[in-house]
Amino acid sequence: MQRLGKNAGGYHGETIDIGAVLRESVAAAQRHGWNVKCLDVTSGLSLCALHRPSPSSRSTHYAPRVYISTGIHGDEPAGPLAVRQLIEENLWPAQLDLWLCPCLNPTGFPLNRRESALGHDLNRQYLHFDAPETRAHVEWLKQQPAFDLTLCLHEDWEAQGFYLYELNPLARATLAESVIEQVARVCPIDLSPEIEGRPARGGIIRPDTDPRSRPQWPESFWLLTHKSPQGYTFEAPSDFTMQVRVAALVTAVKAALAAFDPGR
Repeated sequence: MQRLGKNAGGYHGETIDIGAVLRESVAAAQRHGWNVKCLDVTSGLSLCALHRPSPSSRSTHYAPRVYISTGIHGDEPAGPLAVRQLIEENLWPAQLDLWLCPCLNPTGFPLNRRESALGHDLNRQYLHFDAPETRAHVEWLKQQPAFDLTLCLHEDWEAQGFYLYELNPLARATLAESVIEQVARVCPIDLSPEIEGRPARGGIIRPDTDPRSRPQWPESFWLLTHKSPQGYTFEAPSDFTMQVRVAALVTAVKAALAAFDPGR
């Protein structure tokens, strides 16, 4: 697989009709028994939040809780497409209680830019909440129970291949190597010793998890601080075909969920 060479100075690849993708995702979720909630942001703008209770959560057995999000940057279309595919396939592990936000930046996609229509980088808004989208999202998150695992799906237009961030300060059983092993079958891995200014090894970045180290929090840091002790951010390489990028994210989610065992 070769890079396309399109992304000079930014993302210049395929775009998507985010409204159509979201409608198809919600329709598939409803067919498969998910609960659908609209989060009011501003007049005429809302976010979508999905919940699929595990059959185990309706009994006396504890169901591990997993949260998945994507679409926080409007120039990263593979994430919403990957989530749509996962919902349509409906091959989720039965024992998991799932929460899913299929697009956190619906106004950014028509502009094909990272920021929202108001110019906010929404993945830097989770400490001060200047953006209305982030305020609505966080208010909804506060109403949900604690999660055992969080997965945030992204793309990187500069990447040499797929890579991931692991936030795991309690040193729980890592999922990182399992994810990389599976994704390598469908997408090149970025093996650079430094990615985004941070040390990396085998496509895995394990950054400083001290919240004080970040003056602007991404979604993953809010989740780590308030909702979950273990989280992963998956970064597909935007300079490859859409098919490869979507396959990388779908495979990463499936690999993480298959390897996840909160009892380990």
